Amino acid sequence: MKINIFGKNYFVKRKFVAVVCVALFLIMGVSAWIIFFQLQPDATAPGSDAGGLSGLWGSKSSGTGFGRPQAVSAGVVRQMDIRLVVNALGTLTALNTATVRAKVDAELKAVYFKEGALVKAGQVLVDLDAQNLNVQFTQAQGQLERDTAQYKNALLDQQRYKDLLSKDAIAVQQVDTQDALVRQLKGTVLIDQGALDNARLQLSYTHVIAPISGRVGLKQVEVGSLVRSSDPNGIVTITQFQPIAAIFAVPQKYVSIIQKKLHLGLALPVEVWDSELTRVLGVGKVSLTDNAIDTSTGTLKLKALLDNKDESLFPNQFANIKLQLDVFKNSLSVPSAAIQRGALGTFVYVINADNKVSTQVVKLLALDGDWQGVEAELKPGDRVVLDGADKLRAQSKVEVVKTLDTSPLSIEGTARDKDSVEAIKRQKQVDRLSPEVLEKIKTMSPDEQKAFFQKMRERPNQTTGE
Repeated sequence: MKINIFGKNYFVKRKFVAVVCVALFLIMGVSAWIIFFQLQPDATAPGSDAGGLSGLWGSKSSGTGFGRPQAVSAGVVRQMDIRLVVNALGTLTALNTATVRAKVDAELKAVYFKEGALVKAGQVLVDLDAQNLNVQFTQAQGQLERDTAQYKNALLDQQRYKDLLSKDAIAVQQVDTQDALVRQLKGTVLIDQGALDNARLQLSYTHVIAPISGRVGLKQVEVGSLVRSSDPNGIVTITQFQPIAAIFAVPQKYVSIIQKKLHLGLALPVEVWDSELTRVLGVGKVSLTDNAIDTSTGTLKLKALLDNKDESLFPNQFANIKLQLDVFKNSLSVPSAAIQRGALGTFVYVINADNKVSTQVVKLLALDGDWQGVEAELKPGDRVVLDGADKLRAQSKVEVVKTLDTSPLSIEGTARDKDSVEAIKRQKQVDRLSPEVLEKIKTMSPDEQKAFFQKMRERPNQTTGE
């Protein structure tokens, strides 16, 4: 048989060509069998990477490379009360806000408050120049005394005329004229008394007092400045934020629950968290709701009052709001990080006594912080996989690096366990560690482990198998 290779003719036997072809077909067949039957993961197992090459790094009974167990972090199933909580963004507003303005135009003579200090209602804040108003008060007082004297004299003449009229010594017309004069002077005295009272009131306005109790802000005028009643900024602003109000909106689907609770007189607890959801800033309860649903957003505005005794909340501050609508008593609960989603729906990986995992389908109830209420065939104390589940499937072998048993949050404002939260974040790096490093970590103290993972985060691009 003649074969042309690169322009040259070669003569080979037909049997040799046949043998080469058969060998090539055998190699291709073996390769296909390995790929499709040995390396392909179980497509029916939740979390399997069907069509991938994960089999290159682990067998069906092991979680990671070359038969080595998959390093995971675990959580413990609990039975506890789970709150039905609605998360919202809210704005904190002062319970009352007052801009202190002068009621008369005068020069500012003295300031009796410190910026940022607490003041009480009725406390004198500033004094204004009262010289001009003192002069007006004296004038009004003198006019009142003059007209009062005339009025009293007219009363005496009135009595004399009546006596003479009884003796038929004067005409009736003269008595009537005197009666009219008495009434006229009486009216004049009343006008003068009103003018004097007004002058006294204007004079009192030179002592500017605090209309409400609260904390004063920055003063808007300085001593010696001419203060006018028409100044838009006023003298200073007082805000009352003990208690303080939180305004936030919730979806309209919760309106029926909220109205039912309020009509029964039941409290709707509210927590205010910081922007990073690591610390409770204050607790309170819903005081009222808006009278209509916002059609543009489909939400209902609520107002909650918080004590704010430590003054950690300030007006116009944005905050994360957690509104508790209900409580599921003695609910089976798992850490929220354990919830997986796949072809079976929502499920968790349960770590059995032989350190192999099995899948357990769960029905989600309510999410309360880091805990998820579920309905499932689980028992309190069971261990579930928190981190490292992306490479697992049923019957995978695992090695638990650390078991996190965090305490649930409470509506009374118990702070989130920062160490536990930080530990969950650290577990995302364990699958990059070699077995030797994992063994070293087990012998470290908690502080040493924390420092180790902090160093890993500072060197994300460096290898961690050293």
